Amino acid sequence: MRELLRAASVIARRDFTAVVLSRTFILFLIGPLVPIVIGMVFAGFTQKISSTDLRPVVGIAMTPADVGALERAHKRLTERMGPQALPRLHAVPLGLPPRTQLARPDSDVVAILSGTVSRPVLTGKPEDLDRLQGDLSLIASAAQAEKVLHMVKVERQEVSTSLGAQSQARLLIGRTGQIVIFFLTILLAGMILSNLVEEKTNKIIEILAAAVPVDAIFLGKLIAMLGMSFVGIAFWGGTAFAIFMALKAPGTVLPDPAVGWPAFIALGIVYFAMAYTLLGSLFLGIGAQAATVREVQTLNMPITMGQMMIFFFVSYTVDHMGSPLEVASVVFPFSSPFAMIARAAQDAALWPHLVAILWQGAWVALIIRIGVLLFRRHVLKSGGRWWKQLFRGSTG
Repeated sequence: MRELLRAASVIARRDFTAVVLSRTFILFLIGPLVPIVIGMVFAGFTQKISSTDLRPVVGIAMTPADVGALERAHKRLTERMGPQALPRLHAVPLGLPPRTQLARPDSDVVAILSGTVSRPVLTGKPEDLDRLQGDLSLIASAAQAEKVLHMVKVERQEVSTSLGAQSQARLLIGRTGQIVIFFLTILLAGMILSNLVEEKTNKIIEILAAAVPVDAIFLGKLIAMLGMSFVGIAFWGGTAFAIFMALKAPGTVLPDPAVGWPAFIALGIVYFAMAYTLLGSLFLGIGAQAATVREVQTLNMPITMGQMMIFFFVSYTVDHMGSPLEVASVVFPFSSPFAMIARAAQDAALWPHLVAILWQGAWVALIIRIGVLLFRRHVLKSGGRWWKQLFRGSTG
């Protein structure tokens, strides 16, 4: 066992340094941040555009008193509903009929409201009337009730804790934890396959099999890629935390998960390692059976689709804690890490996590053993063919 672990550590150091110290690894770290930055820039432009002139403009052809009443009502409503909730109002001359004003080339209004506040008349295209009629009716009603309707002052009673809001926040933390662990697992576990395909193509696997036990190659590659994953997670997590601290509003405080942030982060790391090891072992064991890149992709697809279905199933059970489906997601090994991180956000008890980690660890050992057997079977078989070809070429 000691020799096996020593050989596995040699393979792990070799693969880890080969990946982490390469130039492409920098691009790999930066790659996921590019769409995030683009999304933030695009969201900023979208918000800027939506806050300018995209609201329809309605012309008001009424007396100055009625125009003033409508504008005051519009101001009161937008203060409560937001500036984008209602169309903009613009006073237009009373001398010309609404139809004539709308037909002018320099007209900048989509419809015209004429008549009086108590009996308004809206002129415009049918689709514009359907869109604006309700909003203008609300503004006119508020303007007509200006003198008799007064805002009721609501008395404030502040509390430091709201269990309903707290449960909703913890539910959101649980869902976010599931999503982060799942996508990190899918993204990073796939690198095992790419590394395996490259070394199979270059016959490096067969050379390693001649020098160290096949079991050590399997464990070494799994450990190396897991270590590389933690490097990526540390970089992305640190970047995300820095962005959050830079952009957060003053006084913003994140709600605490049920177990607290230190325990939640520690459990997230452990559950990611469990999910990654389970999926990575499958990728290594089954991917070793493929002879070409196309076969690797074909074998990879069912595993990825199955993991997607498991994730959707676990996502459904997040807000059904204690239900038979949620218990099943906790017990099933491939869904257990995602289900338990959601529990950590909503339940303060720590002993279920100890049981779950031991249970998942037992399955990790079993899946690794199965993966090693599949890996050994293929490597020894292909290695035998390779050594025969080498011997035949040297004697020929």
